[in-house]
Amino acid sequence: MISCLVPEDFELYTDGSCLGNPGPGGWGVVCKSRSGVQEWSGFCTNTTNNRMEMQAVIEGLQRMPEGARAVIYTDSQYVQKGVEEWMSGWKRRGWRTSSGSAVKNQDLWQVLDALCQERTLVWRWVRGHAGDAGNERAHVLAHNAASKKGTL
Repeated sequence: MISCLVPEDFELYTDGSCLGNPGPGGWGVVCKSRSGVQEWSGFCTNTTNNRMEMQAVIEGLQRMPEGARAVIYTDSQYVQKGVEEWMSGWKRRGWRTSSGSAVKNQDLWQVLDALCQERTLVWRWVRGHAGDAGNERAHVLAHNAASKKGTL
């Protein structure tokens, strides 16, 4: 686990990007706290947009100390609803959907679940490309990473 800042309140703006679906992808995170702003991004050669959206949240949470409190801003209803609405049912059914099929991206959902258990989180969905400065910056980081224009 990578340590980012001292335990305090955080705002994480996360976004994923994929050039083709599947295709090369990137994730971006903007972390705001009383200590300042930090940004991270990364690249994956062959992935999907949903996986990059999830990876962005995972990367942000991994850089927060256990016990931290954060508001997570995402433009991915898949991630937000997955955590707040669907995950408890998937876990109860052994990582199966209500129709009985295996949950897609189970590997990342399980990592995300563990990270969420160790932190106090509030989830906020924001409309993508609608002028939210944190979301727009996370998008630029993710898109540049997917385009191999730079990673941090």
